[in-house]
Amino acid sequence: MRISMKKLMRKISKVTHSTEYSILQPNSPKRRSDIVPAGHFPVYVGVDQDRTERFVVRAELLHHPLFLELLHRSTQEYGYDQTGVLRIPVNNVVVERVLESVKLGESYSCLDELLGHSVSCL
Repeated sequence: MRISMKKLMRKISKVTHSTEYSILQPNSPKRRSDIVPAGHFPVYVGVDQDRTERFVVRAELLHHPLFLELLHRSTQEYGYDQTGVLRIPVNNVVVERVLESVKLGESYSCLDELLGHSVSCL
């Protein structure tokens, strides 16, 4: 049974504590507290599953077009049925750039435009 994007986002936004996910990065030197603040959710980012980085992201970003594009990439890679922590299969620099862009109030129509690629956005 396939889960819709809306249900996946609702499921993700209910995450309040991520101790069950700590096994994903047992040797990370950048390990942060396992407590996720209210209104946030954990995301593991990385192309290689052995080298992921944990981000704690504000839940309001679930509606931002650039973050939705990242979620779409996640569903393409893992499907709607992924369990546990949300994984996004991109280089961590991409997520850092998205977060920076949102913080600065920059307006981009797609990730390719944000990253300066010459590909046109759909």
